Amino acid sequence: MDMLKKLELYRLENRITQQDLAKELGVAFSTVSRWFNGKTTPGKIQQYHVEKYLNKKVRRK
Repeated sequence: MDMLKKLELYRLENRITQQDLAKELGVAFSTVSRWFNGKTTPGKIQQYHVEKYLNKKVRRK
């Protein structure tokens, strides 16, 4: 499963809004929205932060 699919699944399972997710990741809401709409993909630094966020959140469960 690719990173964005994991992120979207995590977001939906935990009832996190795109706005809240953007705040957690330190990016604009429009950035997260474009990722999920397929208009753009995260750059390498953003990918790193997303993976770090997911790993941290999954380990806490």
